[in-house]
Amino acid sequence: MDNNEIAKFKDPEYWLKFFPALAVDDLRKLGVKVDWRRSFITTDANPYYDSFVRWQFLTLKKQGKIQYGKRYTIFSSRDNQPCMDHERTVGEGVVPQEYTLIKLKVISEFPSKFSCVNQLKEPIFLVAATLRPETMFGQTNCWVHPDIDYVGVKSTQQSCILICTQRAAQNMAYQGILDPSHPGHIDIVANFKGADLLGLKVKAPLSSYESGVFVLPMMSIRSSKGTGIVTSVPSDSPDDWVALQDLIKKPVRLTSYCFTFIRFCFVIDVIISLITTQLLLSLSILGN
Repeated sequence: MDNNEIAKFKDPEYWLKFFPALAVDDLRKLGVKVDWRRSFITTDANPYYDSFVRWQFLTLKKQGKIQYGKRYTIFSSRDNQPCMDHERTVGEGVVPQEYTLIKLKVISEFPSKFSCVNQLKEPIFLVAATLRPETMFGQTNCWVHPDIDYVGVKSTQQSCILICTQRAAQNMAYQGILDPSHPGHIDIVANFKGADLLGLKVKAPLSSYESGVFVLPMMSIRSSKGTGIVTSVPSDSPDDWVALQDLIKKPVRLTSYCFTFIRFCFVIDVIISLITTQLLLSLSILGN
């Protein structure tokens, strides 16, 4: 096929003239037995087939069986339209992954350099993504990566500030979680490094720690997955258990991010909390 032939494929009708004959020829060479006299094109290029399909959909619509609305799909922000499976150069077979977002309300103040954030009237939440919301009863802390970039974005739909990675915020913006009237738009009120969030105390829904849990460092978090914020349930997640044990054995990993007296007090509080968590989990295992 030469370049002149390739240029003809700009016309979508040309595909229908070019490929069917080649497909029939290949199938015949494979020995497939088909009555080709009954073959036809299944697009609107065939007015008879097109009218048959239209009749079905119009009939279902009159019966109230079809409605116009939104659905989850892979979306191209550059082209501003859905990007179907065979339209992608990479990622064929990729489908939307459903996560449950856990809103962890920040109940302590941010470091002094984020005084503008402390003055905001809206409640502020760290947004953790999870595939297992049924395990939230066992939350002991929250994980962030110290070196990942996070953003605080306004959500008019939720009437609050949500903290997550910018990639996650962009995804939520196209799903109407931030501002349904402006799909894809994000209003950033602050930028954070993960290290800036360490030591914050957050309210974990359904957790037995009613006074709140701490934000701690986890180096295996990826900014390309979920929201970049992970809620910790060591009773159900081996990774969370190992990470907690590592912090208990090597508290220097906490102190390396904490330079002020307040942060030093936080480290002591966290270590006590981690040891208490370990004892409770050990007792739970013995009880079972």
